[in-house]
Amino acid sequence: MSLPLQNIRVLEFTHAVMGPTTGLLLADMGAEVIHIEPPQGDETRRLKGFGTGYFPFYSRNKKSLAINLKSAEGKEIIYQLVANADIIVENFGPGTMDRLGFGYNQLQAINSKIIYCSLKGFATGPYENRHAMDEVVQMMGGLAYMTGRPGDPLRAGTSIIDITGGMFGYIGILMALYEREKTGKGKLVKASLFETTAFLMGQHMAYGAITKTPVPPMPARVSAWSIYRIFNTKDRDQIFVGIISEKHWDRFCEVFNRSDWKADSRLQTNNGRIEEREWFLPAVETMLLQFTKQELMDKCEKAGITFAPIATPADLFTDLQLNQGGSLLETILPDGTITKLPKTPIEYEGATIELKMNPPKIGEHTIEILSELGYTKSDIEILATKGITHTE
Repeated sequence: MSLPLQNIRVLEFTHAVMGPTTGLLLADMGAEVIHIEPPQGDETRRLKGFGTGYFPFYSRNKKSLAINLKSAEGKEIIYQLVANADIIVENFGPGTMDRLGFGYNQLQAINSKIIYCSLKGFATGPYENRHAMDEVVQMMGGLAYMTGRPGDPLRAGTSIIDITGGMFGYIGILMALYEREKTGKGKLVKASLFETTAFLMGQHMAYGAITKTPVPPMPARVSAWSIYRIFNTKDRDQIFVGIISEKHWDRFCEVFNRSDWKADSRLQTNNGRIEEREWFLPAVETMLLQFTKQELMDKCEKAGITFAPIATPADLFTDLQLNQGGSLLETILPDGTITKLPKTPIEYEGATIELKMNPPKIGEHTIEILSELGYTKSDIEILATKGITHTE
C-alpha cells in the first residue's frame, strides 16, 4: 500500500521549526515536499546552540529548490510550480508572503485548488502583526509559569509550541484535503503559536474556573494521583513511579510486601492517600530508597505499574522500544554525520513510514525541478550564473 499523501505536491516556504514540522509530517506520509530556500541556503542550516539540530531533523524526505524569490525570474518559477501544486506551507513573518507576491489571494488566483497553510505567531486579533517565537508564547501563554517552580518561570525542554503548532497546521491541511475532494476548491488554513499555547493551557484554565483559586505551577501541584513522582534510589539514581488505579495500588503493596499499607483504612482510596500525603509520601520515599534503580524497575515491571527511568536525549539512540519497534530512521545529515532520528509516530496499516531522502544539500533538487518545468540545461546555467538559483 502506498503512503496516503503520495502524489500530493507541497511548496514549503519555511524556516526554523513550526513550518518545517508541518512539512515533515506531510513528507513522511508520502507527499512530495519542495523546500524553497534562498541561493545561499536557509538560515536555519547555520544556526548554532540548540538550533544546531533544527534543519537536520525537520528536513528529511524533502527536496531543496534554492531560488531568489525577489527576482522576476524566481517569481515566475514559483508561479509555474503553484499551477500544479496542492499545498503551500509558509511561516514567514506577518505580511512577508504578500510583499513577495505569494500571498493566499495571489496564489489562489493561479490555482483555485491550492490549500494554503499559513503559520504565524498569533491568529486573527489585536496581536496578529506581532512577531513571536516559541519561548515568547511559552512565557505569555502560561506554559513557562506552569513548568517552572513558583517564582521561576521556565520554558519547556523542547520547541513544544512550534512543534504542536505545526501539527495543528498539518491537521488543518488534512481537513482541507478532505473537503477539496467534495468541493474541488482549496482553502486558507491558519495555525498560530499563541493560540496553540492557550489550547494546551485549557485544562489548567478549567481547573482555575472550578476551584476559584490560582493554578499552582506543576512542581507545586497536588497530583491527581497519590503516588506520581520521581524517587531517589539506593544507587544515587532516580526513577519515576506512578500509581494510577486501585489495582495498581494493590499490586504495589504486594510486590513491596506492604500488607500493612493495604490494610490501613486511611490508604484505601487514591483520594485518601492524597489526604495522608504529609506522612505517606515520605514513607514511600524511605522505602524505595532501599532499592537500586534496576531493582525498582524490575519490581514495577513485575507488578505492571507505571514507571520510567529518567532518560536524556542521548539515551533514546539505544532505547530498546525505539530500535526494535522500528521507530528510528538511519539518516545522513548535511554535514555527513550518520545517525538515527525518530520517524513520525503514526502506525498506518499497510504502509511503512521510511527514509526516502536524507536532508537535502542547498539546491540539491533545483536542476530536477526546473527541468520538469521545461527549462533547458542552458537556461538553468544562466539562472545559476546570475545568482537567481543555486544548484548542487
